Amino acid sequence: MRLPHLLYGLYEKRLAASLDGGTSPRHVGVILDGNRRWAKSFGEPAATGHRRGADKIEDFLRWSEELGVEVVTLWMLSTDNLSRAATELDALLDIIEEAVCALASSGRWRLRVVGRLDLLPPALAATLRRAQTQTDSVGGIEVNVAIGYGGRHEIADAVRDFLRERASHGATIEEIAADIDVDDIAEHLYTKGQPDPELVIRTSGEQRLGGFLLWQSAHSEFYFCEAYWPDFRRVDYLRALRAYSARERRLGR
Repeated sequence: MRLPHLLYGLYEKRLAASLDGGTSPRHVGVILDGNRRWAKSFGEPAATGHRRGADKIEDFLRWSEELGVEVVTLWMLSTDNLSRAATELDALLDIIEEAVCALASSGRWRLRVVGRLDLLPPALAATLRRAQTQTDSVGGIEVNVAIGYGGRHEIADAVRDFLRERASHGATIEEIAADIDVDDIAEHLYTKGQPDPELVIRTSGEQRLGGFLLWQSAHSEFYFCEAYWPDFRRVDYLRALRAYSARERRLGR
């Protein structure tokens, strides 16, 4: 629902005031979807939508700070996206590189790059690692930038790392199989040490995860927003948080 401009600010303030700060999620995951369709609706090339989507990220992180969110995971590029046409993919990778470097240069947020960097061009992977290192001492909210990310790949990587760790200490495959538990996998995920996302938002109206944080989202609440990512507003975020706060999270109990 789009409100007249004069009413929009009042509605947003009332919506924010209605939220109970004590029920805000610590970790919010976001599937940044709809950039290409947004561009197509204006007769523009896909790169225009990707750039407008990248411009939206800092707004979202500022809103997250204001709302008390501690961790944000942004799915910027999936492993499936790597199969797109070279002309679109090359432009998208350039936009992602610029966006991540801008986030790092702001000195405002602590970045963690999550995904299969080995699938990316080596120069881009190196730039992303430097951007993460640049923010190691930053005390702001933690921002996971998921690039070359796939949930199945993450779980496979976690299992692989766990097996290597145990094998390095002399454990046999029989011993590992007898002892392995869900906590062992969780401790080797890309997001290790962080709370699992309580809320996952997907823009553009699509109602599926597509492989996003498959392990971590076992107990997440999902919110599917009709707006394309470049059009996502603070009021859309507040609506997602209102929906989250209204749900009874029993976690199987």
